[in-house]
Amino acid sequence: MGAKSKVKRREKGELRIEPPPEYEKEISDFLAWVQLEKGLSKNTVSSYENDLIQCALHLKGQGVASWHGVELIHLSSWLGSLTEEEYAVASLSRKLSAVRMLAKFLVGEGSLKEDFTELLANPKKRRHLPDCLTIEEMERFLSAPDLNKPLGKRDRALFELMYGSGLRVSEICSLPMTAVDCEEGYARIFGKGAKERIVPVGRHASEAVRNYLHGGRPHLVKDGTGGELFLSMRGKAISRKMVWVLVKDYARKAAIEKNLSPHGLRHSFATHLLMGGADVRAVQEMLGHADIGTTQVYTQVEVERLLDEHANFHPMAE
Repeated sequence: MGAKSKVKRREKGELRIEPPPEYEKEISDFLAWVQLEKGLSKNTVSSYENDLIQCALHLKGQGVASWHGVELIHLSSWLGSLTEEEYAVASLSRKLSAVRMLAKFLVGEGSLKEDFTELLANPKKRRHLPDCLTIEEMERFLSAPDLNKPLGKRDRALFELMYGSGLRVSEICSLPMTAVDCEEGYARIFGKGAKERIVPVGRHASEAVRNYLHGGRPHLVKDGTGGELFLSMRGKAISRKMVWVLVKDYARKAAIEKNLSPHGLRHSFATHLLMGGADVRAVQEMLGHADIGTTQVYTQVEVERLLDEHANFHPMAE
């Protein structure tokens, strides 16, 4: 994003992303309207809130003082930054829909004279994938958590599993302790559509999970804690928003300049496997893709990268 995230300590050791103060009132009024007047579900309202805060932070980073100063070029820049982070087209469309609804709401309330989203085109389907981490960058990232602290043990185990087994952020947040068998080296995952799949859990991930279970998770357990593997400081299942914050924070600590997101760990998992010679159908099964064409995008992008390398560096390329 174009601006550094403003964060507020919601609880000891945990951070919550907050909108810039200049944008906060309009977001709050809009969310109250869609929940009370439109009757949208709590999950939808929460998604809209995340999308609008993300947009507001980027706008603030571009020097836009408030929603009243937003122009088409600012929103195009925001969508461009999301494209670089490899958000799915459906996610981009939802984010843009949230901003469109906010703009129409503000116009209807008389707060804005014109709808700043009116000329903005909907995102188109694309095949491009973002740069994944190199193996050396991944090693730096995985080494960033402080294993002398319970939260550091949690974060190392979290990242090792996400990268080592290619898990989605939604899967890692809801993963029960009983789903991971460190001795046998596998985990039982329920992905999109409640479809079950078995994924390998490597030696490093197994060791990190065991370390967390013995020296990290017990410090996070509270009255009412459930069976989820990864806990917040409140003893509840860790949230997707918190995983996003953690990935960004540790990427900075590891001096990684790429725009890393939780989904970037899954991208790196797939790309590194295919670079090492793994069969695309095996990777498809581990990722839980229903269509092998989705997995083959990784192969196509890797071929394009190799062609670029050849064109740039081979003496007989031209």
